[in-house]
Amino acid sequence: MSDALIRDVPKQLFIAGGWQDAESGRTLSVDNPATGEELCLVADASPADGGRAAEAAVAAQPAWAATPPRERSEILRRAYEIIISRTEELALLMTLEMGKPLAEARGEVAYAAEFFRWFAEEAVRIDGGMMTAPDGKNRILVTRRPVGPCLLITPWNFPLAMGTRKIGPAVAAGCTMVLKPAPQTPLSTLALAAILKEAGLPDGVLNVVVTSDAAGVVEPLLRGGHIRKLSFTGSTQVGRILLAQCADTVVRTSLELGGNAPLIVFDDADLDVAVEGTMVAKMRNMGESCCAANRIFVHTSIADEFAARLTARMAALTVGPGTEPGIDVGPLIDTAGRGKVDDLVRDAVKHGAKVLTGGELPDGPGNFYPPTVLTGVSTECAIMDTEIFGPVAAILTFDDEDEAVAAANDTDFGLAAYLFTQNLDRALRVSERLESGMIGLNTGLVSNPAAPFGGIKQSGLGREGGRVGIDGFLEYKYLAVPTGA
Repeated sequence: MSDALIRDVPKQLFIAGGWQDAESGRTLSVDNPATGEELCLVADASPADGGRAAEAAVAAQPAWAATPPRERSEILRRAYEIIISRTEELALLMTLEMGKPLAEARGEVAYAAEFFRWFAEEAVRIDGGMMTAPDGKNRILVTRRPVGPCLLITPWNFPLAMGTRKIGPAVAAGCTMVLKPAPQTPLSTLALAAILKEAGLPDGVLNVVVTSDAAGVVEPLLRGGHIRKLSFTGSTQVGRILLAQCADTVVRTSLELGGNAPLIVFDDADLDVAVEGTMVAKMRNMGESCCAANRIFVHTSIADEFAARLTARMAALTVGPGTEPGIDVGPLIDTAGRGKVDDLVRDAVKHGAKVLTGGELPDGPGNFYPPTVLTGVSTECAIMDTEIFGPVAAILTFDDEDEAVAAANDTDFGLAAYLFTQNLDRALRVSERLESGMIGLNTGLVSNPAAPFGGIKQSGLGREGGRVGIDGFLEYKYLAVPTGA
Protein backbone atom coordinates (compact mmCIF):
# COMPACT_ATOMS: atom_id res chain seq x y z
CA MET A 1 0.00 0.00 0.00
CA SER A 2 2.86 2.38 0.79
CA ASP A 3 4.36 2.22 -2.70
CA ALA A 4 0.97 2.74 -4.36
CA LEU A 5 0.16 5.64 -2.04
CA ILE A 6 3.44 7.42 -2.78
CA ARG A 7 2.99 6.76 -6.49
CA ASP A 8 -0.49 8.30 -6.55
CA VAL A 9 0.12 11.46 -4.49
CA PRO A 10 0.77 14.62 -6.55
CA LYS A 11 4.42 15.64 -6.79
CA GLN A 12 4.21 18.86 -8.81
CA LEU A 13 3.55 22.46 -7.87
CA PHE A 14 -0.14 23.40 -7.67
CA ILE A 15 -0.65 26.74 -9.42
CA ALA A 16 -3.87 28.25 -10.83
CA GLY A 17 -5.70 24.96 -10.36
CA GLY A 18 -3.20 22.84 -12.28
CA TRP A 19 -0.23 20.62 -11.50
CA GLN A 20 3.02 21.98 -12.92
CA ASP A 21 6.69 21.10 -12.89
CA ALA A 22 9.11 23.65 -11.49
CA GLU A 23 10.24 26.13 -14.11
CA SER A 24 13.83 24.94 -13.81
CA GLY A 25 12.86 21.27 -13.79
CA ARG A 26 14.51 20.89 -10.40
CA THR A 27 13.26 18.40 -7.82
CA LEU A 28 13.93 17.73 -4.15
CA SER A 29 13.97 14.45 -2.29
CA VAL A 30 11.39 13.48 0.33
CA ASP A 31 12.91 10.93 2.69
CA ASN A 32 11.51 8.46 5.21
CA PRO A 33 12.99 9.44 8.60
CA ALA A 34 12.58 5.87 9.87
CA THR A 35 14.94 4.47 7.25
CA GLY A 36 16.72 7.40 5.64
CA GLU A 37 15.57 6.13 2.25
CA GLU A 38 14.08 8.32 -0.45
CA LEU A 39 10.31 8.13 -0.78
CA CYS A 40 10.02 10.19 -3.94
CA LEU A 41 11.04 13.38 -5.71
CA VAL A 42 8.81 16.47 -5.85
CA ALA A 43 9.05 19.68 -7.84
CA ASP A 44 11.40 22.24 -6.29
CA ALA A 45 10.08 25.76 -6.89
CA SER A 46 12.20 28.77 -7.83
CA PRO A 47 11.41 32.43 -7.06
CA ALA A 48 9.83 32.64 -10.52
CA ASP A 49 7.48 29.78 -9.62
CA GLY A 50 6.56 31.61 -6.43
CA GLY A 51 5.83 34.70 -8.47
CA ARG A 52 3.52 32.76 -10.77
CA ALA A 53 1.68 31.37 -7.75
CA ALA A 54 1.23 34.89 -6.35
CA GLU A 55 -0.05 36.13 -9.72
CA ALA A 56 -2.61 33.32 -9.75
CA ALA A 57 -3.75 34.24 -6.23
CA VAL A 58 -4.05 37.92 -7.15
CA ALA A 59 -6.03 37.13 -10.30
CA ALA A 60 -8.46 34.90 -8.40
CA GLN A 61 -8.98 37.28 -5.46
CA PRO A 62 -11.81 39.52 -6.75
CA ALA A 63 -14.11 36.69 -7.82
CA TRP A 64 -13.33 34.65 -4.70
CA ALA A 65 -14.04 37.60 -2.39
CA ALA A 66 -17.42 37.99 -4.08
CA THR A 67 -18.34 34.32 -3.56
CA PRO A 68 -21.32 33.87 -1.21
CA PRO A 69 -20.29 32.77 2.29
CA ARG A 70 -22.49 29.69 2.07
CA GLU A 71 -20.61 28.52 -1.02
CA ARG A 72 -17.28 28.91 0.74
CA SER A 73 -18.72 27.08 3.73
CA GLU A 74 -19.89 24.14 1.66
CA ILE A 75 -16.51 23.74 -0.03
CA LEU A 76 -14.87 23.45 3.39
CA ARG A 77 -17.52 21.03 4.57
CA ARG A 78 -17.01 18.81 1.52
CA ALA A 79 -13.25 18.88 2.07
CA TYR A 80 -13.79 17.90 5.71
CA GLU A 81 -15.83 14.88 4.67
CA ILE A 82 -13.26 13.79 2.06
CA ILE A 83 -10.45 14.02 4.62
CA ILE A 84 -12.38 11.90 7.12
CA SER A 85 -13.18 9.32 4.43
CA ARG A 86 -9.46 9.01 3.61
CA THR A 87 -8.12 8.87 7.14
CA GLU A 88 -6.04 5.73 6.64
CA GLU A 89 -4.38 6.92 3.43
CA LEU A 90 -3.57 10.37 4.83
CA ALA A 91 -2.31 8.93 8.12
CA LEU A 92 0.02 6.52 6.34
CA LEU A 93 1.29 9.27 4.05
CA MET A 94 2.06 11.46 7.07
CA THR A 95 3.83 8.64 8.90
CA LEU A 96 5.97 7.85 5.88
CA GLU A 97 7.22 11.40 5.38
CA MET A 98 7.25 12.66 8.98
CA GLY A 99 7.69 9.57 11.16
CA LYS A 100 4.94 9.76 13.79
CA PRO A 101 3.23 6.46 14.68
CA LEU A 102 0.09 5.64 12.74
CA ALA A 103 -2.12 6.05 15.81
CA GLU A 104 -0.89 9.63 16.24
CA ALA A 105 -1.18 10.27 12.52
CA ARG A 106 -4.83 9.19 12.57
CA GLY A 107 -5.38 11.59 15.44
CA GLU A 108 -3.83 14.40 13.43
CA VAL A 109 -6.07 13.64 10.44
CA ALA A 110 -9.13 14.03 12.68
CA TYR A 111 -7.69 17.20 14.22
CA ALA A 112 -6.87 18.64 10.80
CA ALA A 113 -10.30 17.87 9.38
CA GLU A 114 -11.96 19.59 12.32
CA PHE A 115 -10.46 22.95 11.32
CA PHE A 116 -12.32 22.70 8.02
CA ARG A 117 -15.57 21.82 9.78
CA TRP A 118 -15.09 24.63 12.30
CA PHE A 119 -14.37 27.30 9.69
CA ALA A 120 -17.14 26.00 7.44
CA GLU A 121 -19.42 27.07 10.26
CA GLU A 122 -17.59 30.37 10.84
CA ALA A 123 -17.76 31.33 7.15
CA VAL A 124 -21.47 32.13 7.42
CA ARG A 125 -21.07 34.09 10.67
CA ILE A 126 -18.88 36.95 9.47
CA ASP A 127 -20.77 39.92 10.82
CA GLY A 128 -20.59 43.71 10.87
CA GLY A 129 -22.79 46.29 12.50
CA MET A 130 -24.67 49.55 12.30
CA MET A 131 -25.18 52.29 14.86
CA THR A 132 -26.07 55.94 15.04
CA ALA A 133 -23.15 58.27 15.73
CA PRO A 134 -23.29 59.95 19.15
CA ASP A 135 -24.02 63.34 17.55
CA GLY A 136 -26.90 61.84 15.57
CA LYS A 137 -25.63 63.14 12.26
CA ASN A 138 -24.37 59.88 10.76
CA ARG A 139 -25.12 56.20 10.69
CA ILE A 140 -21.98 54.14 11.16
CA LEU A 141 -22.09 51.06 8.95
CA VAL A 142 -19.29 48.51 9.49
CA THR A 143 -18.62 45.53 7.25
CA ARG A 144 -15.80 43.01 7.19
CA ARG A 145 -13.97 42.16 3.98
CA PRO A 146 -11.21 39.66 3.11
CA VAL A 147 -7.73 41.05 3.61
CA GLY A 148 -6.62 39.73 0.21
CA PRO A 149 -3.98 37.28 -1.06
CA CYS A 150 -2.20 35.46 1.76
CA LEU A 151 1.12 33.69 2.12
CA LEU A 152 0.84 30.64 4.36
CA ILE A 153 4.02 28.91 5.61
CA THR A 154 3.62 25.60 7.45
CA PRO A 155 6.07 23.45 9.46
CA TRP A 156 6.94 19.78 9.14
CA ASN A 157 5.82 18.53 12.56
CA PHE A 158 2.05 18.68 11.98
CA PRO A 159 1.97 18.89 8.18
CA LEU A 160 -1.74 18.29 7.65
CA ALA A 161 -3.18 20.13 10.66
CA MET A 162 -1.06 23.24 10.22
CA GLY A 163 -2.25 23.40 6.62
CA THR A 164 -5.94 23.18 7.49
CA ARG A 165 -5.56 25.57 10.43
CA LYS A 166 -4.39 28.26 7.99
CA ILE A 167 -6.35 27.34 4.86
CA GLY A 168 -9.66 27.00 6.74
CA PRO A 169 -10.00 30.62 7.91
CA ALA A 170 -8.56 31.97 4.66
CA VAL A 171 -11.16 30.12 2.60
CA ALA A 172 -13.94 31.09 5.01
CA ALA A 173 -12.96 34.77 4.87
CA GLY A 174 -12.69 34.86 1.08
CA CYS A 175 -8.90 35.13 0.76
CA THR A 176 -6.74 33.52 -1.91
CA MET A 177 -3.49 31.84 -0.91
CA VAL A 178 0.03 30.82 -1.72
CA LEU A 179 1.05 27.99 0.62
CA LYS A 180 4.66 26.96 1.16
CA PRO A 181 4.96 23.70 3.11
CA ALA A 182 8.14 22.48 4.78
CA PRO A 183 10.36 20.66 2.27
CA GLN A 184 10.66 17.66 4.60
CA THR A 185 6.90 16.96 4.49
CA PRO A 186 5.31 18.30 1.31
CA LEU A 187 3.25 15.23 0.44
CA SER A 188 0.52 15.80 3.03
CA THR A 189 0.05 19.36 1.74
CA LEU A 190 -0.05 18.30 -1.91
CA ALA A 191 -2.63 15.65 -1.06
CA LEU A 192 -4.64 18.33 0.76
CA ALA A 193 -4.54 20.60 -2.29
CA ALA A 194 -5.92 17.76 -4.42
CA ILE A 195 -8.72 17.24 -1.90
CA LEU A 196 -9.68 20.92 -1.97
CA LYS A 197 -9.75 20.90 -5.77
CA GLU A 198 -11.99 17.84 -5.62
CA ALA A 199 -14.21 19.65 -3.10
CA GLY A 200 -14.78 22.45 -5.62
CA LEU A 201 -12.28 25.14 -4.62
CA PRO A 202 -11.95 27.44 -7.68
CA ASP A 203 -8.69 27.60 -9.61
CA GLY A 204 -6.14 30.01 -8.21
CA VAL A 205 -7.66 30.28 -4.73
CA LEU A 206 -5.05 27.90 -3.31
CA ASN A 207 -1.57 27.62 -4.82
CA VAL A 208 1.14 25.35 -3.37
CA VAL A 209 4.86 25.82 -3.95
CA VAL A 210 7.33 23.35 -2.48
CA THR A 211 10.89 24.64 -2.39
CA SER A 212 14.33 24.02 -0.96
CA ASP A 213 15.01 27.75 -1.33
CA ALA A 214 12.58 29.18 1.21
CA ALA A 215 14.36 32.52 1.58
CA GLY A 216 14.68 33.01 -2.16
CA VAL A 217 11.00 32.26 -2.80
CA VAL A 218 9.43 33.96 0.21
CA GLU A 219 11.23 37.31 0.41
CA PRO A 220 10.17 38.60 -3.04
CA LEU A 221 6.59 37.56 -2.29
CA LEU A 222 6.53 39.61 0.92
CA ARG A 223 8.29 42.62 -0.59
CA GLY A 224 6.42 42.52 -3.90
CA GLY A 225 3.27 44.28 -2.76
CA HIS A 226 0.73 41.62 -3.77
CA ILE A 227 0.66 39.58 -0.56
CA ARG A 228 -1.47 41.29 2.12
CA LYS A 229 -1.26 38.70 4.91
CA LEU A 230 1.42 36.33 6.20
CA SER A 231 0.58 33.37 8.43
CA PHE A 232 3.71 31.56 9.57
CA THR A 233 4.33 28.68 11.96
CA GLY A 234 7.97 27.98 12.74
CA SER A 235 10.98 29.14 14.71
CA THR A 236 11.27 32.51 16.39
CA GLN A 237 14.53 33.13 14.55
CA VAL A 238 12.86 32.82 11.15
CA GLY A 239 9.79 34.68 12.41
CA ARG A 240 11.91 37.75 13.19
CA ILE A 241 13.31 37.73 9.63
CA LEU A 242 9.85 37.44 8.09
CA LEU A 243 8.46 40.18 10.31
CA ALA A 244 11.20 42.54 9.09
CA GLN A 245 10.43 41.64 5.47
CA CYS A 246 6.73 42.32 6.04
CA ALA A 247 7.51 45.85 7.20
CA ASP A 248 8.33 47.19 3.74
CA THR A 249 4.78 46.77 2.46
CA VAL A 250 3.07 46.61 5.88
CA VAL A 251 1.87 43.04 5.44
CA ARG A 252 -0.47 41.85 8.17
CA THR A 253 1.16 39.02 10.15
CA SER A 254 0.17 36.03 12.25
CA LEU A 255 3.23 34.33 13.73
CA GLU A 256 3.12 31.12 15.77
CA LEU A 257 6.71 30.77 16.89
CA GLY A 258 8.84 28.84 19.32
CA GLY A 259 8.02 27.70 22.81
CA ASN A 260 9.73 26.75 26.05
CA ALA A 261 6.76 25.38 27.96
CA PRO A 262 6.98 24.93 31.71
CA LEU A 263 5.07 22.13 33.42
CA ILE A 264 4.55 22.57 37.17
CA VAL A 265 3.57 19.74 39.50
CA PHE A 266 2.55 20.99 42.96
CA ASP A 267 2.73 18.89 46.10
CA ASP A 268 -1.05 18.45 46.24
CA ALA A 269 -1.32 17.14 42.67
CA ASP A 270 -2.88 13.79 41.87
CA LEU A 271 0.29 12.01 40.77
CA ASP A 272 -1.53 9.61 38.45
CA VAL A 273 -3.08 12.58 36.65
CA ALA A 274 0.20 14.50 36.68
CA VAL A 275 2.25 11.68 35.21
CA GLU A 276 -0.34 10.96 32.53
CA GLY A 277 -0.58 14.65 31.67
CA THR A 278 3.19 14.95 31.52
CA MET A 279 3.38 12.00 29.13
CA VAL A 280 0.96 13.75 26.80
CA ALA A 281 2.57 17.18 27.10
CA LYS A 282 6.06 15.74 26.61
CA MET A 283 5.63 12.82 24.22
CA ARG A 284 2.94 13.96 21.80
CA ASN A 285 4.56 13.81 18.37
CA MET A 286 7.79 12.44 19.94
CA GLY A 287 8.20 15.80 21.67
CA GLU A 288 8.44 17.58 18.32
CA SER A 289 5.85 20.18 19.22
CA CYS A 290 6.12 23.89 19.94
CA CYS A 291 3.86 23.45 22.97
CA ALA A 292 5.67 20.37 24.33
CA ALA A 293 6.65 20.47 28.00
CA ASN A 294 10.27 21.63 27.89
CA ARG A 295 10.98 22.31 31.59
CA ILE A 296 9.30 20.13 34.22
CA PHE A 297 9.20 21.69 37.70
CA VAL A 298 8.18 19.30 40.52
CA HIS A 299 7.75 20.12 44.20
CA THR A 300 10.68 18.78 46.20
CA SER A 301 8.47 16.66 48.48
CA ILE A 302 7.16 14.53 45.60
CA ALA A 303 10.02 14.83 43.10
CA ASP A 304 11.51 11.35 43.66
CA GLU A 305 8.17 9.56 43.36
CA PHE A 306 7.14 11.58 40.32
CA ALA A 307 10.47 10.91 38.60
CA ALA A 308 10.24 7.18 39.32
CA ARG A 309 6.71 6.95 37.91
CA LEU A 310 7.55 9.02 34.85
CA THR A 311 10.70 6.98 34.22
CA ALA A 312 8.73 3.73 34.36
CA ARG A 313 6.25 5.08 31.81
CA MET A 314 8.95 6.43 29.49
CA ALA A 315 11.07 3.28 29.66
CA ALA A 316 8.07 1.14 28.71
CA LEU A 317 7.50 2.97 25.41
CA THR A 318 8.30 1.08 22.23
CA VAL A 319 10.51 2.86 19.70
CA GLY A 320 10.46 2.01 16.00
CA PRO A 321 9.10 2.83 12.55
CA GLY A 322 5.69 4.44 12.88
CA THR A 323 4.21 2.11 10.28
CA GLU A 324 4.75 -0.95 12.48
CA PRO A 325 2.07 -2.11 14.97
CA GLY A 326 2.55 -1.34 18.65
CA ILE A 327 5.00 1.52 18.14
CA ASP A 328 4.74 4.40 20.61
CA VAL A 329 7.68 6.56 19.49
CA GLY A 330 8.73 7.08 15.90
CA PRO A 331 11.89 8.68 14.53
CA LEU A 332 12.77 12.34 14.75
CA ILE A 333 12.50 14.30 11.53
CA ASP A 334 16.14 14.21 10.43
CA THR A 335 19.72 13.67 11.55
CA ALA A 336 20.16 17.32 12.45
CA GLY A 337 17.13 17.19 14.75
CA ARG A 338 18.37 14.04 16.44
CA GLY A 339 21.86 15.49 16.80
CA LYS A 340 20.47 18.58 18.50
CA VAL A 341 18.56 16.45 21.05
CA ASP A 342 21.62 14.35 21.77
CA ASP A 343 23.77 17.46 22.23
CA LEU A 344 21.28 18.90 24.73
CA VAL A 345 21.27 15.69 26.77
CA ARG A 346 25.05 15.47 26.78
CA ASP A 347 25.31 19.10 27.87
CA ALA A 348 22.87 18.47 30.72
CA VAL A 349 24.87 15.47 31.92
CA LYS A 350 28.05 17.52 31.72
CA HIS A 351 26.39 20.02 34.06
CA GLY A 352 25.49 17.31 36.58
CA ALA A 353 22.15 15.90 35.39
CA LYS A 354 21.41 12.22 36.00
CA VAL A 355 19.95 10.01 33.24
CA LEU A 356 17.20 7.75 34.64
CA THR A 357 16.37 6.16 31.28
CA GLY A 358 17.47 6.62 27.68
CA GLY A 359 20.10 9.18 26.81
CA GLU A 360 22.08 7.12 24.29
CA LEU A 361 21.98 7.20 20.51
CA PRO A 362 20.83 3.80 19.20
CA ASP A 363 22.58 1.88 16.47
CA GLY A 364 21.00 1.21 13.11
CA PRO A 365 19.23 3.25 10.44
CA GLY A 366 16.70 5.99 11.06
CA ASN A 367 16.61 9.11 13.20
CA PHE A 368 15.56 7.42 16.42
CA TYR A 369 16.18 8.71 19.93
CA PRO A 370 15.04 6.89 23.06
CA PRO A 371 12.56 8.36 25.57
CA THR A 372 14.81 9.99 28.15
CA VAL A 373 14.34 11.29 31.69
CA LEU A 374 16.83 13.64 33.32
CA THR A 375 16.87 14.71 36.97
CA GLY A 376 19.11 17.15 38.78
CA VAL A 377 19.03 19.45 35.77
CA SER A 378 20.93 22.68 36.28
CA THR A 379 19.53 26.05 35.28
CA GLU A 380 22.85 26.57 33.46
CA CYS A 381 22.08 23.85 30.92
CA ALA A 382 21.31 24.74 27.32
CA ILE A 383 18.20 22.60 27.63
CA MET A 384 16.64 25.27 29.86
CA ASP A 385 16.36 27.87 27.10
CA THR A 386 16.35 25.73 23.96
CA GLU A 387 13.36 23.96 22.47
CA ILE A 388 14.22 20.28 22.85
CA PHE A 389 11.94 19.03 20.08
CA GLY A 390 12.52 15.45 21.15
CA PRO A 391 11.51 12.80 23.70
CA VAL A 392 13.49 14.20 26.64
CA ALA A 393 11.92 15.07 30.00
CA ALA A 394 14.09 17.47 32.01
CA ILE A 395 13.05 17.58 35.69
CA LEU A 396 13.89 20.33 38.17
CA THR A 397 12.59 20.87 41.70
CA PHE A 398 11.08 23.80 43.61
CA ASP A 399 10.07 24.51 47.19
CA ASP A 400 7.26 27.07 46.98
CA GLU A 401 4.76 28.60 44.60
CA ASP A 402 6.59 31.88 44.04
CA GLU A 403 9.76 30.01 43.12
CA ALA A 404 7.88 27.82 40.63
CA VAL A 405 6.16 30.75 38.94
CA ALA A 406 9.37 32.77 38.72
CA ALA A 407 11.23 29.83 37.17
CA ALA A 408 8.38 29.12 34.73
CA ASN A 409 8.32 32.74 33.57
CA ASP A 410 12.11 32.97 33.26
CA THR A 411 12.10 32.68 29.47
CA ASP A 412 11.65 34.85 26.40
CA PHE A 413 8.83 32.58 25.28
CA GLY A 414 5.21 32.28 26.33
CA LEU A 415 3.30 29.80 24.18
CA ALA A 416 2.01 27.04 26.47
CA ALA A 417 2.27 26.12 30.15
CA TYR A 418 0.89 23.30 32.28
CA LEU A 419 0.13 23.00 35.98
CA PHE A 420 -1.10 20.17 38.15
CA THR A 421 -2.83 20.86 41.46
CA GLN A 422 -6.07 19.91 43.18
CA ASN A 423 -6.39 23.32 44.82
CA LEU A 424 -8.74 25.51 42.77
CA ASP A 425 -7.58 28.76 44.35
CA ARG A 426 -3.98 27.91 43.53
CA ALA A 427 -4.90 26.82 40.01
CA LEU A 428 -6.57 30.14 39.24
CA ARG A 429 -3.91 32.20 41.03
CA VAL A 430 -0.98 30.54 39.26
CA SER A 431 -2.74 30.56 35.88
CA GLU A 432 -3.13 34.32 36.17
CA ARG A 433 0.55 34.75 37.01
CA LEU A 434 1.98 32.51 34.29
CA GLU A 435 3.17 34.44 31.24
CA SER A 436 1.71 32.17 28.61
CA GLY A 437 -0.92 32.34 25.90
CA MET A 438 -2.29 28.86 26.68
CA ILE A 439 -2.43 26.91 29.93
CA GLY A 440 -3.37 23.31 30.57
CA LEU A 441 -4.79 22.69 34.05
CA ASN A 442 -4.45 19.05 35.06
CA THR A 443 -4.13 18.14 31.39
CA GLY A 444 -1.25 17.84 28.95
CA LEU A 445 -3.24 18.74 25.85
CA VAL A 446 -4.31 22.30 25.01
CA SER A 447 -4.77 22.12 21.23
CA ASN A 448 -8.38 22.33 20.05
CA PRO A 449 -9.80 23.80 16.81
CA ALA A 450 -12.41 25.70 18.85
CA ALA A 451 -9.77 27.39 21.04
CA PRO A 452 -7.52 30.36 20.19
CA PHE A 453 -4.01 28.92 19.69
CA GLY A 454 -1.05 31.26 20.14
CA GLY A 455 1.41 32.80 22.54
CA ILE A 456 2.88 35.97 23.99
CA LYS A 457 6.38 37.44 24.22
CA GLN A 458 8.62 35.89 21.54
CA SER A 459 6.22 33.03 20.91
CA GLY A 460 4.33 35.00 18.31
CA LEU A 461 1.61 37.39 17.25
CA GLY A 462 -2.10 36.69 16.81
CA ARG A 463 -4.20 33.58 17.31
CA GLU A 464 -5.27 30.65 15.14
CA GLY A 465 -8.43 28.61 15.65
CA GLY A 466 -11.47 29.43 17.72
CA ARG A 467 -13.89 32.28 17.08
CA VAL A 468 -10.98 34.70 16.64
CA GLY A 469 -9.11 32.54 14.14
CA ILE A 470 -10.78 34.19 11.16
CA ASP A 471 -10.07 37.75 12.35
CA GLY A 472 -6.58 37.91 10.91
CA PHE A 473 -7.97 37.29 7.43
CA LEU A 474 -10.56 40.08 7.57
CA GLU A 475 -10.42 43.87 7.41
CA TYR A 476 -12.98 46.27 8.86
CA LYS A 477 -14.59 48.72 6.44
CA TYR A 478 -16.51 51.69 7.80
CA LEU A 479 -19.13 53.59 5.78
CA ALA A 480 -20.44 56.94 7.08
CA VAL A 481 -24.06 57.49 6.00
CA PRO A 482 -25.67 60.87 6.82
CA THR A 483 -28.90 60.36 8.71
CA GLY A 484 -30.79 62.42 6.14
CA ALA A 485 -29.63 60.19 3.26
